Amino acid sequence: MRKYKPTDFKSAPYFSPSSAGSSDRELYVKALKMPRDEDVVNPWQRRYTARGTAVGDWLQRELLLAERHYEKFTGEKVPFTIARTDEGNPAFEDFIKTQKFIEYNGQRFSLFGTSDGVLEYVDEETGEIKRIGLEIKSKQTSYSETGFQRMKGPKEDHVKQITCYSLMYNLDAYLVVYVNCSVKAWFMTDEEHAKAPDFRVFGVEITDEMKSEILDKFAYVTKCVANGTAPALDLESFRFNNFKRSCALSLTDEEFAILKAQVKRAQRSGLPQWKIDSYVESFMFIEEVRKVAK
Repeated sequence: MRKYKPTDFKSAPYFSPSSAGSSDRELYVKALKMPRDEDVVNPWQRRYTARGTAVGDWLQRELLLAERHYEKFTGEKVPFTIARTDEGNPAFEDFIKTQKFIEYNGQRFSLFGTSDGVLEYVDEETGEIKRIGLEIKSKQTSYSETGFQRMKGPKEDHVKQITCYSLMYNLDAYLVVYVNCSVKAWFMTDEEHAKAPDFRVFGVEITDEMKSEILDKFAYVTKCVANGTAPALDLESFRFNNFKRSCALSLTDEEFAILKAQVKRAQRSGLPQWKIDSYVESFMFIEEVRKVAK
């Protein structure tokens, strides 16, 4: 029977690694337990996320098979093994779900969640067993998404996410794997596939500076929660905010006036039109939510 570690969401704010790229205001209202937006999930969106989950499950199974059969088919020792829990389970997702409490800059908070996996390999020079994290991401919209022209490296939000995992699992390196479900064609030459690969892997060394940046952010939000001083609302990231309504209602009249002035300045500026439109759209949503709530 799988044993779950007890969790504590009451003594201090907690943050999930996937939210590391969220705005400070979104994290603030979430920590205050204000309601999340009730978005309507369309059938095709549900299937989209289900396929993404299936991709991760598939690759984990492939890794287990490779660990067992690689030497038989290649004559070489497997270059890695999958880390195991104390119970002997592979270090995948639910088996390694954890909550890690951190004290930083005078603040106490926790990171809660789970990584896709942890691998181990033997350093050829020292013979030391080293651990490296695994994060699997799916792409489904176009085969070009994982092409070398469009994808130069892992997404910034994904790097922030694995930085959180590095703190949770004491890891200094991660593999970010992108699997593209959209393939250019069944029949391709090697040259064609090289230009439009369906599989990309990026190695990321997690530095102390990267860890400090994440910890600074979470400690700042934690301090804001303790003091009741809300971080400023960022209109630029508002479209991807999962707590739009709560953020809108949490604004003071003074903050609302500041946002209104910001939008007017943007409309007179030389910013790209798409960015101006984004500011206007976000502000109109905020204005409508506040008007209805009065």
